[in-house]
Formats: sequence, structure tokens, C-alpha cells
Amino acid sequence: GKGKIVLTLSDESDYGESSSEHEWESEEEESAAQHFQHVQYNKKLAAKKVNKAKAEAALQHRAINDFSGRIPDRLGVKVWRPLNVEWLNLCFTGALSNCVYYSVHNNAIFVRANANQAAAFEYSSWQQAKMPASVVYKFAPCSFPRTPYELERLYKHCTNEHAPHCDRVVVYLLINELLLVVQKLNESLLNKMMWALLHNPMYRDLQSPIRGDEDKDFVIP
Repeated sequence: GKGKIVLTLSDESDYGESSSEHEWESEEEESAAQHFQHVQYNKKLAAKKVNKAKAEAALQHRAINDFSGRIPDRLGVKVWRPLNVEWLNLCFTGALSNCVYYSVHNNAIFVRANANQAAAFEYSSWQQAKMPASVVYKFAPCSFPRTPYELERLYKHCTNEHAPHCDRVVVYLLINELLLVVQKLNESLLNKMMWALLHNPMYRDLQSPIRGDEDKDFVIP
């Protein structure tokens, strides 16, 4: 049996050149087996295009949201020395509650028992406390999110029932603490991340994963 190739829209190859995708159009004289093979081929091609479109949309979404904008005046700046990058001072001019510990050494926030450990270590040694190895601090290296993208990743982790429970509790505490701080600020001081946190009900209505007293004193490694 015969079939003919129909050219579809071209995609960019790995080398930046145009490479045409081919869709197989069946003809009447092909066998049932050949027709099935061609149908499956076209389904795979369609799925590939859908996945590529989703990947491109995800990259575009990150490019737009992985930027916090200008650091608001009067909130302070901390310089990350390895690359001399300016970050928002997460001390928030002393607006944090006594439920968290702020490290002046690395501009990071610790919660619960990790806060007690970090505070004890830094006050006794005047050295930077070790950051937990939890994925929470990979999504947001400073613990508080710096961009809308980091905030979104933390939210998804907190609402993921398959994520480690201790991680979900830590994320909830961090987002809740940050929301309490942002609510005290004049809106002229908000960056893109703070604006999203304050005005998106998805974050304001985040359900607590805390189950009871057993969640109060754990330490994430």
C-alpha cells in the first residue's frame, strides 16, 4: 500500500535550523496494519507538538515571573557576596514575628526548631548557620520567596499531598509569616512577589497542613 507525506509547520532543530515535521496521510489502498501504523505515528507527532507547546509556555511563564522588579525603597538591601547580587533585606526593618529567626549572615529565615538551632549556633559562634537540605530551600534559597515564580513553586509544594509533611508545614509557616509582614506594608513598598501574595486569594486562603502539637518541634535536615 501507499501513503503520502504531508508537510506540517516546521520546528526549530537543536542547531537553530528549520526541520520539517511530517504527518502521514493515508491512502485508500493501504492495508489495515499500515493504516493503524500511520494513525499511531500521527498521534505521536500531535502529542510531541502539544508537549513542545507546553514546555515553551512554561519557559515563558518562568521568564515573566522569575523577576521581582526593583527592590522597594526603605526596605533595605543585602548584597550576596559571591556574585555581588543585591537582594531584598528579609529582615523587613524588624517587622518579623518572634516565631521565626532571621540570619544576618545569609539573609535567610528559619522556622520552628530550625530557628532555635540556627539562633543558638550563630549567637555562640558568630558564624553562618547551615541551611537545611530540604527541597524547600532549593525552591526559595532565602526561604522567603524573592519572585512570583518562587512563591508559586512553594505554594504548589505546600498543597502537594505527596510532598514530605514536614516540608509542607515549613512552607506554610514561611508563606503565612511573609503574608503577615506584607499586610503591614504600604502598597508603594510592594514588589511583584509581594503584590501577588497580597492580592491573589490562592495564597491568602492557603490551608494549613499542621495536624497538631507533633508538628511544632520537628527539625528538617
